[in-house]
This record gives sequence, structure tokens and C-alpha cells, in this order.
Amino acid sequence: MPESIIEEVDEIVSSEKLNRSDFIKEAVYSVLIERRKAGIREQMRQGYVEMAQINLSMAVDLCQAEEEATMRYEGKLAWSVGYEY
Repeated sequence: MPESIIEEVDEIVSSEKLNRSDFIKEAVYSVLIERRKAGIREQMRQGYVEMAQINLSMAVDLCQAEEEATMRYEGKLAWSVGYEY
């Protein structure tokens, strides 16, 4: 480990009344937590991308179904008042 980092660690542990071992343990724990968070964020991002594609597909299908239903409804409505549709 570079001497400059060791000196910086020593300054911090001295001012915070810790020892190197505790400081390193805390630092490693922090890195592990951040990596877990990053992994979870990536999983969530992938899930949202997958759901976006599913939602888009459903929206297209439902839009087509709604359009067909509207056309049938308007046709029946026009027929009921004597207009050809």
C-alpha cells in the first residue's frame, strides 16, 4: 500500500481514536455495502427495462383491442339510428 495512504489512514485513526484494524474493517465493510447496492440497482434497472418492454407490448395490444371495440360500438350505434357505418 502506498505510504501516502498509510499516512492518511494513520491521521484519521489518530483523530478518531481508532486503530488501523478497526478502520480497515469499516472501510472494507463500506465497500462491500456499496457493491451490494450497485448490484441491486443493476438488477432493478434490468427489471425495469424488461417490464418496460412488456408494458409497451401490452399497451399496443390493448390499444388495438380498444380501437376494434370502439369501431364495433360506433358501428352498432350508427346502425341503431339508421346510418350505415
